[in-house]
Amino acid sequence: MDTAARAGETAQTLDRGLRLLHLVADAPGGLTVTEAANRLGIGRAAVYRLVGALTDHGMLRRDGAGRLRLGAGVLHLARRAQPLLAEGALPALRRLAEQAGATAHLTVVEGGEGVALAVVEPTWTSFHVAYRTGSRHPLERGAAGRAILAGRAGAAAPVSTSGELQSGAYGVAAPVLGVPGLEASVGVVSLTPLDVTEVGTQVAAAAESIAAALS
Repeated sequence: MDTAARAGETAQTLDRGLRLLHLVADAPGGLTVTEAANRLGIGRAAVYRLVGALTDHGMLRRDGAGRLRLGAGVLHLARRAQPLLAEGALPALRRLAEQAGATAHLTVVEGGEGVALAVVEPTWTSFHVAYRTGSRHPLERGAAGRAILAGRAGAAAPVSTSGELQSGAYGVAAPVLGVPGLEASVGVVSLTPLDVTEVGTQVAAAAESIAAALS
């Protein structure tokens, strides 16, 4: 086999391995080897070879029923990528915090929860919400999580909530769409009611800016 043919075979194997990871990531209940083979359009033997290599690197694992699930290696890579995501989002978050006069944040999905990956507080307000980086909350509660769920359904409109995560706190958030492999939202949280129309426009613009920066 010549060099070009070997390179082509290697690229095809890499493509299949990455597609397999995406398939498993999108399957909450995991996948069997047969299901993976059918979705990839390749034989079971080829899938077993992919699974072996990906398992050796910690990217896949088998659960008690033998179904394929993501391994801890994927989480390790995700954590290493998080500082890069936060850095890319900071300029838009700073603008948003100053415009809205409220604490701005980028929230990502990790382990089925929303996690505040980056937080920026406004510089000119007397009082604002102290929202800590690393704070976790269910996706079903709070504007940030609800915006992520809306984004899964393809809805880009801002979401507003009141008092769902903290009594007396108001939130507006919009999903970050169009970044492969990323589920996230951008939002603000305030101790006073927010003008949903005005702040919603600002939040949506920040989400688009961050999506462009991360794409």
